[in-house]
Amino acid sequence: MTTRASRAGVLIVAIGLVVGVVAGLVLFAGLPSKLPWQQTATATPGGPTATPAPAPVTGAPAPDFTLRTLDGQRVTLSSLRGQVVLINFWATWCIPCQAEMPAIQHAYDARKGSGFTVLGVNLNEPDKDVQAYVTRLGINFPVLLDAGDAISTMYRVRGYPTSFFVDRGGTVAIEQVGMMSDTQLADSLAQLGLGE
Repeated sequence: MTTRASRAGVLIVAIGLVVGVVAGLVLFAGLPSKLPWQQTATATPGGPTATPAPAPVTGAPAPDFTLRTLDGQRVTLSSLRGQVVLINFWATWCIPCQAEMPAIQHAYDARKGSGFTVLGVNLNEPDKDVQAYVTRLGINFPVLLDAGDAISTMYRVRGYPTSFFVDRGGTVAIEQVGMMSDTQLADSLAQLGLGE
């Protein structure tokens, strides 16, 4: 019993020391002036740009951004006002991303004439890898290249896939973290007036 009590006492003292050292470092060095999600994406020649905006919150305006497509065109979210926009953050190595892509492509094909678009935002991967993936899966909605992860950071993406549904007025209506089933995708679009 005394050996267990002795070990427990040593463990408590050790944890207390670690917490004390960390607290001391924070007080001594200070906290950063801005946390990663408070950073504003900045413009670089040929790279992504973004206007200063808060992180996306359901019911608030979607943070605006401009990104380059695989074919070199630039797409700005705010220019799509009047449409329902699905912003889907994905990566080529992400198995759940690949699993949901056929449903997203089908929804895009079925509803693009009704004012629906998809922006597939790729996680900072080489153009050739993204192009091979897009070709293999037969994706024809706009695929955007988030060089430097500026937009993923702005949108506080913590896992892939992550999707945001933006209504016709430019407001974040629905956030989906993780893979969407066909039913979840259809239900979300129906909530935004795009049922089949």
